[in-house]
Amino acid sequence: LGDVYKRQVLYGIIPVPTVKEVSVVEKRTYAASDQTKHALAAALKELIAQKPIDKITIHDITERCGIRRQNFYYHFEDVYDLMRWMFQEEAMSLLRQHEGTLLWQEGLLQLFRYIEENKAVCLCALRSVGREHLKRFFETDIHAIIHRTVEQFGHEVGAISAGVTESDVELVTHFYVVALTGMLESWLLGEIDRTPEELIRSADCILQDHCRGAKLRYGVMKAGE
Repeated sequence: LGDVYKRQVLYGIIPVPTVKEVSVVEKRTYAASDQTKHALAAALKELIAQKPIDKITIHDITERCGIRRQNFYYHFEDVYDLMRWMFQEEAMSLLRQHEGTLLWQEGLLQLFRYIEENKAVCLCALRSVGREHLKRFFETDIHAIIHRTVEQFGHEVGAISAGVTESDVELVTHFYVVALTGMLESWLLGEIDRTPEELIRSADCILQDHCRGAKLRYGVMKAGE
């Protein structure tokens, strides 16, 4: 709640709010804050299509969306901080929607499509925050949907019951996360000339082949017991 409002309560100018009233005010404040951040992000996205990010000022952004400069600093430190938030909010949320499910193909396909539709913004992010920093964005969120998939496949092929540990599952997960992150980065830079659908199909085919091989191997091991 705002400082002015708190002082008015302290000095008895207005009555002490109930828990329910405080909750309503906080929700409204959060909604307004979120709306402001999205408005700033939309303005930045429009400006990036017109000029390099190092030529974009906070004045440019606030003027375009009609928000006071002070409000910008309430939410972000600088233009790059806003850009990081925008990328994290829009692109990475696509993967989080699929966390805890086995629809990793759909999650990654949506991420590829987002990058395809916002290529100028994503390339700008790649160049400004650095390749390693951006890769950490990808790796953290791709990991969430890949880990459960690898674990599920481990149960299907009998690897888990055969004694494969969580550490082993994590190693395989890391392998695929690094591979997918590298593929995504190379595709963004134009080093791979494939459609998002083709890339996801290829990745899925590799993973399925890996699982079939593992299933055969664990089947042979079980037969030899």
